[in-house]
Amino acid sequence: MPARVLIVDDEPSIVEMLAYNLKRANYEVLIAMDGEAALALARQERPDLIVLDLMLPRLDGLEVCRILRRECDVPILMLTARDAEIDRVVGLELGADDYVVKPFSVRELLARIKSILRRAAQRPAESGPEAIRVGTLEIDPGRHTACLGDVELELTPLEFSLLYTLARHAGRVLSREQLLEQVWGYDDTGDLRLVDAAVKRLRARLRQAAPRAELLVTVRGVGYKLVA
Repeated sequence: MPARVLIVDDEPSIVEMLAYNLKRANYEVLIAMDGEAALALARQERPDLIVLDLMLPRLDGLEVCRILRRECDVPILMLTARDAEIDRVVGLELGADDYVVKPFSVRELLARIKSILRRAAQRPAESGPEAIRVGTLEIDPGRHTACLGDVELELTPLEFSLLYTLARHAGRVLSREQLLEQVWGYDDTGDLRLVDAAVKRLRARLRQAAPRAELLVTVRGVGYKLVA
């Protein structure tokens, strides 16, 4: 079955271009041209990925992202204007997986979509151990579950992949560049803020489950590590 991609943009030329190229790449395409329609389609059709413009009528993209993250873990790729720096950071902190700046190349957009869908579908431990334990944290990649003590963590595919990667190297510091490569699959084409925003969200999930534990540590100027 082809992956279903929901395009959310109010510019007809952008929608037409994206729909044409996604269909050529064998994706099934859904279209919404405002935030309210996007939420309705996302709830009804359950797409595999949403390409979400931030500047939308009725309900802006940031609010759409915020609502969707409360309801589901569908991957979100933001489309942002070149000067929308603050919105870009806020969108990542709200739970977007990645972003592309307008104007963008179709090749870059398709590569990002492919990478996000691959990460969402994969089970990291197919060739490794069934479970990883770091202190009271247990990660079962086969079942795609992570438990901190008796609490099962509710993680997006991106957050799960980030936690799994850190757990595989527990006690060791991984640089933002290493995480960008291992989790997102990018080398020098990605923004390191993707890493910072995802770490911030993951740390909040861990603190919610264990408020007194500091499991995800920042090593200033170096990177991040997971400790027992």
